[in-house]
Amino acid sequence: MNKPAQKPLKRSLTTFRARLSLQEQALFARRLSLLIKAGVPLLESITILERHATSRANRKMFEHISRDVANGQFLSKSLGRFKKVFGEFAINIIRVGETSGTLPENLKYLSDELDKRRKLRQKLIGALVYPLVIMISAFSVSGLMTVYLFPKLMPVFKSLNVDLPFMTLALIAISNFLLSYWLFLILALVVLVIVFILFMRLPRFHYAMNKVSLKIPIVGLLLKNYHIVNLCRTLGILFKSQVQILEAITVTADTSPNLVYRKELQHLHRAITKGGTISKHFEKHPKLFPGMLTQMIAIGEKTGNLSDTLMYLAEIYEQEFEEQTSRLSSIIEPAMMIMMGLLVGFVAVSIITPIYEVTQHLSPR
Repeated sequence: MNKPAQKPLKRSLTTFRARLSLQEQALFARRLSLLIKAGVPLLESITILERHATSRANRKMFEHISRDVANGQFLSKSLGRFKKVFGEFAINIIRVGETSGTLPENLKYLSDELDKRRKLRQKLIGALVYPLVIMISAFSVSGLMTVYLFPKLMPVFKSLNVDLPFMTLALIAISNFLLSYWLFLILALVVLVIVFILFMRLPRFHYAMNKVSLKIPIVGLLLKNYHIVNLCRTLGILFKSQVQILEAITVTADTSPNLVYRKELQHLHRAITKGGTISKHFEKHPKLFPGMLTQMIAIGEKTGNLSDTLMYLAEIYEQEFEEQTSRLSSIIEPAMMIMMGLLVGFVAVSIITPIYEVTQHLSPR
């Protein structure tokens, strides 16, 4: 009696661990589109994809989907059981394709859009991670010189019996502090990271951090354009797929990683239900939605061509985003190199200066 009751629980726990990256989701949509276009039945197509699953959890998930389809369920309804894996956006595009009889075309379109989203995310991560890597490298080199090289020279400085320069005294103090408290510093850093991650799970703190990130010079503008591109592209595709405006806004809000934009889209949903328009709502928040975006959307609403307008805006802001990432790299690279040079130079000068002063006072034999 107990054993059969445990099987559904085991299956649900396994499928809960299923994960698909954006690249894997795009590959799933592309392969499924090609198989259906080639005349392979939907059930058989999913079974083929199940065999190529990269993990046991994903294989179990596809097995569950194929069972649902074999029982006569729509693919979108079965995928809806795994919203955390596929997302509302993909499920809605597939649902529209099934009801309109254009599933292969919608899957191909979904695959292309997921690829664009993945590439855009990679560009953002690359633009933000690059300066962080240089900064860590600079502090690592300086730290190694301070902790390992400098202590070996300390006996030499003590034997000189001369007044050491301020920079050397400062480096001695830093070196002693790092050598004495390095374990506490590492533990403190680990605790801070863990606390930050835990606090990010709190909606208010997460929202505050997202709001602060949009106000950071240069980086804030980069993040705004990134979210605007995703917003315009998601809304544009959903409108083009004949998804109702309120449902499209809900899906776009759910897929937005930034809680500030998500909240404004939720407010937009309420404004639309009261008879408002997208452009009028965006116009009230110029810090989040630029004037050109609002004006172009207003034109699209008047002409009845809002989906094409949004797709056009997505292309414009994506080009601007790419230019900003290039400018950010060109600005940050020399700044980081100067900072790295100053840090390493400070350590080097602190070591060389007392030795140089002593050699200057040595009398020739």
